[in-house]
Amino acid sequence: MTQQGVRWTTDQVLALAPDASSRKAGSKLGAAGPWSGTGSAEEGAVWGLCKGSGSKPYQTIVDIGGVKGPAYKCSCPSRKFPCKHALGLLLLWAGGQTQVPAGQTPPDWAEQWLAGRRKQAEAQEDAPAAPATSAPADPEAVRRRAERRAQRITAGATELEQRLTDLLRGGLAQAERAGYGMWEETAARMVDAQAPGLASRVRELGSIPASGPGWPMRLLEECALLHLLDQGWLHRDTLPADLAATVRTRIGLPASPTEAPLRDHWLILSQYDTTDGHLTTRRIWLYGSESARTALLLSFGAAGRAPSLALPTGLALDATVTGHPGAATLRADLGERFTAPGPSTVRPPGVEAEQALTSYGNALAADPWLESWPVTLADVIPTPSPDGGWQLADAEGKSALPLTTPAATSPGLWRLVALSAGAPVTVFGECGHTGFRPLSTWTRASPEVIPL
Repeated sequence: MTQQGVRWTTDQVLALAPDASSRKAGSKLGAAGPWSGTGSAEEGAVWGLCKGSGSKPYQTIVDIGGVKGPAYKCSCPSRKFPCKHALGLLLLWAGGQTQVPAGQTPPDWAEQWLAGRRKQAEAQEDAPAAPATSAPADPEAVRRRAERRAQRITAGATELEQRLTDLLRGGLAQAERAGYGMWEETAARMVDAQAPGLASRVRELGSIPASGPGWPMRLLEECALLHLLDQGWLHRDTLPADLAATVRTRIGLPASPTEAPLRDHWLILSQYDTTDGHLTTRRIWLYGSESARTALLLSFGAAGRAPSLALPTGLALDATVTGHPGAATLRADLGERFTAPGPSTVRPPGVEAEQALTSYGNALAADPWLESWPVTLADVIPTPSPDGGWQLADAEGKSALPLTTPAATSPGLWRLVALSAGAPVTVFGECGHTGFRPLSTWTRASPEVIPL
């Protein structure tokens, strides 16, 4: 991605925004009006001056040719990366050479920053491996700490089992009368037991009684899954290794990658954020061009701050990934990157709706707490469903997958409908028990991966 003849698309730029407000503000700056002194170099740098509220314009530069992904520098006071000025500059650059000419020489202020980055990169390549400065952890001490935590989790799981038993013995109606406080107090007990996975699921129970008609059945289903996770932990020694690893992960114990690093050209299929008020989680889906493997990268940011990892949807990355342990797990860690993201013509093969449900069911059998599974639906058409929502139906109308409620009311749905225009499209997304969530799409005539 160091050649200026290949520019990013608007969607690829906006996918890098740390949040919705930055995306909106950056879009407003994607026009030529506030910009001057713009240019780009063959080495993969884009720069410009953006007029702000002060007397001096903001100096903005983006290094898009870095192996570790884009880097940003702006003289504005924003603490977001990229800031709205960097997003606006990239949007202007994505528009073509008219606004941001290629093959230019960077101004002094931009060259100084670029030279510093090059010097730092060379120093890191030439530096010998740093010797260990601290003594390795005492294995016996590590074992004792792990045992103490396991004992606390076991005590918490046992207490939670009793609380679930009391709830069912007294009737689900008491959950509606007790309100959210009962669940929050139970979740706090699970935090004390060092079982954050259990705490998170308990908090989710608190919102179900207020979720509308049919809530008792949904509450019972979630209580059953929580009971199953409790029992999985209490009987983890009798489980198959992969399932036991899944239980530990669902409980909230940290897991380190265990597989050998796999190098491939990874197509970036999707990137989106979710937040629970305390933590922002970024999910990035990758597809290996040669291995045909799907991998999920997770990165996290404190409340109000975007995760640090950002990859442009639709491009491919030559890098290694290392998978995590567990049954039906796709989570992996991103390892060494060998090139900057660049174009790729490889796309994952699509399947029919019935095959998508089968793959989700197989994954669910291996991991009962799985919320969704990545699938690529081929030749589907977005159409209204009989219940008033939306669905993705095959061209013959023989089968269809309903869209999840958030997806059926999101701007991405209308983009998908417009791109389809009644013709079949290929859609990548997550299939779960509440329906299908579309994340990106492409067509035979226009193979560009478009985020939704």
